[in-house]
Amino acid sequence: MTQRLNITNGDSAAGTLSEAGVEGKIISWRDVLHEGPVDSSLSLEELSKERARFISEQGWDDFAHVSGDFAERDRVIRHLDYFDEIVLWFEDDLYDQLQLIQLLDFFGRGAARGKTVSVIVVDGYIPPLSVAELKKLDDNRQRVTPEQLDLAKRAWNAFGSADPTSISKLLDENTSDLPYLANALRRHLEEFPSSANGLSRSESEALTAINAGHSTPVAAFLEVAARQESIFLGDIIFYSYLERLSGKKDALVTWKDGSPVIAPTSERSREFVEGELVLTPLGREVLAGRKDWHGIHEGTRWLGGVEIKAAEIGWRWDPAERQLVRHGASKPAKPKGQSRSKAAAKKPKPRRTAKKSKPRRTAKKSKPRSSPKRSSRKKK
Repeated sequence: MTQRLNITNGDSAAGTLSEAGVEGKIISWRDVLHEGPVDSSLSLEELSKERARFISEQGWDDFAHVSGDFAERDRVIRHLDYFDEIVLWFEDDLYDQLQLIQLLDFFGRGAARGKTVSVIVVDGYIPPLSVAELKKLDDNRQRVTPEQLDLAKRAWNAFGSADPTSISKLLDENTSDLPYLANALRRHLEEFPSSANGLSRSESEALTAINAGHSTPVAAFLEVAARQESIFLGDIIFYSYLERLSGKKDALVTWKDGSPVIAPTSERSREFVEGELVLTPLGREVLAGRKDWHGIHEGTRWLGGVEIKAAEIGWRWDPAERQLVRHGASKPAKPKGQSRSKAAAKKPKPRRTAKKSKPRRTAKKSKPRSSPKRSSRKKK
């Protein structure tokens, strides 16, 4: 006897689908792909091991737990004998869109040959939807098209490439087959160091929020979430950004007493979220664009297939032109496109403000354990 397999972003959404009586087996994908290395040339199992190692190294989950979770997830989609249809339930934001293109790329390689693959993408969060709303979405689900599979394959390859201009080139094309993909990938590019001050968009918004008086970690997190066109970031991941901006040397933000910010453990999470943060003199200089953080900070960061190392030269995001540029070069990495995406002009929906708090769910919706993604929001 065959049945349906449902795949969604994390535990919260999976629980909502289960409680609504959605037919078939339900599994959570639970990876915060917008953080850490992603080599799209690796096999599913190889990438899962690399991702589990990264997540455990960040302290978001222990390796045995997350690697075991990923191995079971991968085993299910490798052996589809008992399923006649796979339904992908995802949302519109960066966290979800990356998971969606990873899965579409995987199934497009033949793993689901002879099976029906359908997709449901929600503009917002899955958990708040009523049973009636979920049933309507389920009844109207669309079968994945060859065009969607092809676009997802190219997008996944671009995201996991060491050359970020491959994403820029993709964004110059028609991506309407996956209507939320372009906005999600642009948000990803905004995490590259800014040409104005070396901060990513998230880092800049965090410092701006603290400087404006949202001085506790949770207040700053919620303020940054409210600024998103589509919330993707979980609290645990956000707190790791604060730690990256702090430290004993060249800190941009510290606790009020001047001590460095260290992302919390479960044992001291309340003490952490209620502490008071302040910008350092250097933090104010960088935020104002008078100094360049990327040229000062010695750490590295992975965004998809790109390792960003501390240096004056490298790929930057130009917030004015809204495109990648080679820092120090006069020509942009891609032709100028629309000045502002549709999603960027969209006002954030109140209910999504707390959306992500995911950490502990592995970063977004299900971030390791809580999925670092939307702890406060939807995910997973």
